[in-house]
This record gives sequence, C-alpha cells and structure tokens, in this order.
Amino acid sequence: MPTATSMIPAVSLGDPQFTANVHDGIARITELINSELSQADEVMRDTVAHLVDAGGTPFRPLFTVLAAQLGSDPDGWEVTVAGAAIELMHLGTLCHDRVVDESDMSRKTPSDNTRWTNNFAILAGDYRFATASQLASRLDPEAFAVVAEAFAELITGQMRATRGPASHIDTIEHYLRVVHEKTGSLIAASGQLGAALSGAAEEQIRRVARLGRMIGAAFEISRDIIAISGDSATLSGADLGQAVHTLPMLYALREQTPDTSRLRELLAGPIHDDHVAEALTLLRCSPGIGKAKNVVAAYAAQAREELPYLPDRQPRRALATLIDHAVSACD
Repeated sequence: MPTATSMIPAVSLGDPQFTANVHDGIARITELINSELSQADEVMRDTVAHLVDAGGTPFRPLFTVLAAQLGSDPDGWEVTVAGAAIELMHLGTLCHDRVVDESDMSRKTPSDNTRWTNNFAILAGDYRFATASQLASRLDPEAFAVVAEAFAELITGQMRATRGPASHIDTIEHYLRVVHEKTGSLIAASGQLGAALSGAAEEQIRRVARLGRMIGAAFEISRDIIAISGDSATLSGADLGQAVHTLPMLYALREQTPDTSRLRELLAGPIHDDHVAEALTLLRCSPGIGKAKNVVAAYAAQAREELPYLPDRQPRRALATLIDHAVSACD
C-alpha cells in the first residue's frame, strides 16, 4: 500500500541565508521531538525514539518551516510545536504501517516491528500519537482543530488502504484518494499551520495548504515510480506481491497484452525473489510508469497554480523549486 513520504533528498532552496534559516527551523522541530520522546518512561524510551533521526530531510517539518516564511514570525515557538506535532503523527503511522505491511525496513532502517515485535511497534506508534496530541494542546483551539482533522483524515486513509477498493470503485481512483488522505492530509496541515502560526494572510494560508496537498501527492507517486524505475530499485518480492499496488502497477495491469497477462500472474500473490527481476522488467517496459509520471506532472501543475497568490519572495521561489523537484525526481 502507499506509504506516506518521509524523507526527501537535499533540495537547494536558493539563497544560502534563507536555506540556513529553514534548516535551523527544521532542527528546532527535531530537537523538540527528541526532547519530548526522551521524557517517555524507561520501559519504552528506546522504542519510541527509533527512526526520529534516520537521515535525510523530513518532508513535513520542511514544509512547515517553508510555509512559515510567508508570515512575520517564522521562528515563533508555535511553528516549532506544530511542526513537531505533525511529524510525530507521521512517525506514529510509520510504526503501524510497517505492522500492516509486514515490512522489515523503514527509512532504510530496520522497522520497529523487526527490532522488537508487532505489539511493541503498535504501542510505540500510539505513544507518538499521544505525544503529538500533547504538543498540539499547547496551540490555540483553531490550530489544534487542524491537527485533529488531519489525524482523522490520515486514519481514514489507512483504513481505506487496508480494506481495499469496493467492487464498484475504480482501483486508480481508490489509490489516489488514499494518497490524498494518508500523505496529502499531513502535508496540507503542515503548510496551513506553518503559515497561520507565523502570521500569514488568510488567502496565503489557504493557498499553501492546497499546494501542500498537491505536492504531497506528487512526491508520493514520484517515490512509487522511482521504486520501480530507479537505478537501484528498492522493491522486494513481498513489496511487489502486496494486495494494494502502486500507481505505476495499476496502470500497467490495465493493459491488454501477453506481457500484462504474465505481470498479472506474477503480482497475484507473493513473488519469489527469483521472479522480482522479471516483474520489474515487465513494469519498466509497460506504459504504467509513463502514465504515472503524467499524474505527477498534473499534480505539480495544480500546485503551481497556487504560487501567484503568494508574495514574490524567496519562500515562493523555494516552494516552486520543491514542486519542480517532485517532477524531476522521477525522470
């Protein structure tokens, strides 16, 4: 099933001082998360702290801090608290996702359920959710409501992904809805909170939230494409044989060719590792990747439509760079 985008490679944001300010904001969010989790009881401290510093640039804190640059107080404590609450919510879902997926890796690091057990992983996720709620309670009621609504949408997406599409629901429509709920919800909330709590104008808050939802979907699908088409594909037989397929797979399976018949046979259940190379070759040769790239480009175009409503300053240019990166990453 689609798993929410966690980390992105380093992206140049242009001006060195602006970039340094953004990274300082991300560092404050990470420090607050570590501080809050370090106060957990000793019985669970190691478990709940796992994956917090697993490398890369955390997408949600990055987007929170970028959106905060639109306001007059981008370094305010409320921005840091909101960014930490949203990221902790995401970290909680990582624990639960890996249990559902029976995955042994998360952020290129052994997942909680591999290092401990499924029960421990679920409890670690629950504790992260609880800590996120505690942090959100320090914000004003409107901001707390944004966090709560994003959490509800996220869990709805997880349930939708787990249950799978009903017989009358198009599989691609179902997949894209899950992406919006599981990934788009938190990134939209990151942008909305970052902008609102830094004092940005109402119009800008709405626009950056919508931009976040679109760019989140673009990055998620881009990651799915890279997992298949990249120089070092990251999919195992277990990944390819999951009941819920990613967008390039869904498009590939819609073709009516002999290769598609073989691909459908391979993806019908767990794939032996000896057949992974064959499945990847069939996927790469199908129109599925190209069609998925078109969807990424469409979401990126929708995100760009919001840019003219933001001030023509460095934050807008940085957001434009982030949108471009979502498209170029899967080329």
